[in-house]
Amino acid sequence: MTGNEFRFFLSCDINLPVTFRVERLEGNLPPRKSSNSENDTQTEDRKPELYVECALYIDGAPFGLPTRTRLESTGPSYCWNELITLTTKYRDLTLYSQLAFTVWDVSRGSDEGLIGGATILLFSSKKQLKTGKQKLRLWAGKEGDGTFPTSTPGKVPKPERGELERLEKLVNKYERGQIQPVDWLDRLTFKTVEKTKERESSKNGSSHLYLVVDFCSFEHRVVFQESSANFLLPSPIASTNDIVIVWDPEVGKINPSEHKQLKLARSLTRGVIDRDLKPSSNERKSIQRILKYPPTRSLSGDERQLLWKFRFSLMSEKRALTKFLRCVEWSDVQEAKQALELMGKWEMIDVCDALELLSPAFESEEVRAYAVSVLERADDEELQCYLLQLVQALRFERSDKSRLSHFLVQRALRNIELASFLRWYVAVELYDPAYAKRFYCTYEILEENMMKMAADANGEEDGFKLWQSLVRQTELTAQLCSISRDVRNVRGNTQKKIEKLRQLLSGLLSELTYFDEPIRSPLTPNVLISGIVPSESSIFKSALHPLRLTFRTANGGTCKIIFKKGDDLRQDQLVVQMVSLMDRLLKLENLDLHLTPYKVLATGQDEGMLEFIPSRSLALILSEHRSIISYLQKVHPDDHGPFGITATCLETFIKSCAGYSVITYILGIGDRHLDNLLLRDDGRLLHVDFGFILGRDPKPFPPPMKLCKEMVEAMGGAESQYYTRFKSYCCEAYNILRKSSNLILNLFYLMAGSNIPDIASDPEKGILKLQEKFRLDLDDEASIHFFQDLINESVSALFPQMVETIHRWAQYWR
Repeated sequence: MTGNEFRFFLSCDINLPVTFRVERLEGNLPPRKSSNSENDTQTEDRKPELYVECALYIDGAPFGLPTRTRLESTGPSYCWNELITLTTKYRDLTLYSQLAFTVWDVSRGSDEGLIGGATILLFSSKKQLKTGKQKLRLWAGKEGDGTFPTSTPGKVPKPERGELERLEKLVNKYERGQIQPVDWLDRLTFKTVEKTKERESSKNGSSHLYLVVDFCSFEHRVVFQESSANFLLPSPIASTNDIVIVWDPEVGKINPSEHKQLKLARSLTRGVIDRDLKPSSNERKSIQRILKYPPTRSLSGDERQLLWKFRFSLMSEKRALTKFLRCVEWSDVQEAKQALELMGKWEMIDVCDALELLSPAFESEEVRAYAVSVLERADDEELQCYLLQLVQALRFERSDKSRLSHFLVQRALRNIELASFLRWYVAVELYDPAYAKRFYCTYEILEENMMKMAADANGEEDGFKLWQSLVRQTELTAQLCSISRDVRNVRGNTQKKIEKLRQLLSGLLSELTYFDEPIRSPLTPNVLISGIVPSESSIFKSALHPLRLTFRTANGGTCKIIFKKGDDLRQDQLVVQMVSLMDRLLKLENLDLHLTPYKVLATGQDEGMLEFIPSRSLALILSEHRSIISYLQKVHPDDHGPFGITATCLETFIKSCAGYSVITYILGIGDRHLDNLLLRDDGRLLHVDFGFILGRDPKPFPPPMKLCKEMVEAMGGAESQYYTRFKSYCCEAYNILRKSSNLILNLFYLMAGSNIPDIASDPEKGILKLQEKFRLDLDDEASIHFFQDLINESVSALFPQMVETIHRWAQYWR
């Protein structure tokens, strides 16, 4: 049903009795009056016993006999939850029909037995029957008044309505299906609603009593119409030329002739004819256009029909399978069976397309199992590139013990690095209440299977020891969390906190200096760490005071990590995974842009580890050396090289600038400033801290490309040959990554159900923004011109040209 349609029933056509449910009483009963007589003292000791009397009034006069609920004494929240069915039918109601409710307490004396009453109209001001839960405020000491207008209206007066009433109205709409459910958002919203209710109740007290009544709901809204109305009478001719809107009951319904034609076109008997069909030249062009669609684009009815018609001739085209499966009517058993048979005979698809089949768009267990069978061809290195998304894809499976979960576990058992990351990715998702059971099931399968593994002939550890080595990673992170909290609570400057850290590592927590047994590093599971070096461990000067820890390795070396507590690293983890994947894709095309995909691992909702990369921020370099060139001249001097720098160092700098410029543009990374742009001694530039992605940015007017003036100046300015080379690398990298746009879009689509902030807020919008960045409507040559224009626009903003937009972009870097 579209937004312009309004479907309804007429009240005069509903031949059903008026039905509603008396649910509960909210609030505190008024205290009993104190009395000295013996009888009244006995009454005072009795538990309250309440019942509700319901009476129907039509046009201010009682209609039929009142109805009573059972007695309820289990307070303080008195809950009847009793269905009341009146003898009157909906077709007999008038526009001013009312229900009057009165609450009585039989345990009190005759003077105090009346608790209160309220009245509610059955039809709203828009002449629609009220449905769903209604919260009526009781008038203390008054019976429900059925006269019109009533003296005991249950509706809270407008001046007294607050946040609580607004929220209850929205909850009522949600329960009636008038607000579209969004699972993850609903959970957050209802928690907030409950907190608001508690806060408002404690603030306002509970001076009023409320009766909650649930009115019967229908498939469509019910509009009031008197039984005597005759629609067949011709309407009087209006003197004005007003447009009269007539409701057509068939709007939005399936056209029977079209539906029949579609069924015949897709019937099994057509299979014999369709088998030999070949598309014409124009049809072939249309099919090729459809096959180039990104995975996020849905197919029209004609496009679905075209693919179905030529399904047999498309079986040799592996790219066509995912599109073909999208055009199948899975509710039709025969059609689904035929589609699955064809899928088994189709040309084997690529791993990229298999990831699409694991998205929420495909629910068929057979299709998802087929996707897993394709993934089995991927080697461990490739599988690790997609592991984060494959764990998220478990959300879209039909069962907890799916083919995908068993596949991930079996591959993890063959590779300890995969096992370690799989365990962490699953463990972090245990915090999600909606899917905790599913992820815990995968965790258990991994644990059970690993514990059963025997030591192999090469002297590798048995399964029990391997599992214990992974469990000790969690114990280590728990101790680091404790240290982080203790250090943060130390008053004073950063130096005092560093002293406290080293004191803890050398004293109370000296067992962390030398582990009883080596532990596999959570960031690089193939590396065994044997303890922390207190003298080489420090703290960063920032709000969360992250720890910089130096670990001894089993082979006699050291490795440095950053441990953060109080920061959600899942978004950083995703971005760095994408940088690593894009680096791999570029290298497969023989383009090494000297990127630095450092390792990041979220070990909880607000904690995690990062690989420490020795480097300096551009802000620090510029404060000490005035320019990037001066710094590079100092670390890599060459009198005969360009700008007095070695040619290798400058080339490395230009390539890394190009690589990150393209990647930050595609991923829409925001909040770029000179403190989160780092430079390594070998000339590699890298970006860190990815709190804003997919176009979000805390600063207004972000430029399309994240290039700062100092970077361009280090290449010799916008007119130099080195800057031209930078643009060439950018365009080459952009076109290479465009070829893999489907893979990148599929990976983000699998993250749609995750709790990563910038994706969870609006997954569909975020993925469409990402798709726009690839400009899939352009060919390679046009995309080069587009990207060069993009760079020129961004760079011109950095130099004195006082155009308004350009001036705003220049402000971004200040």
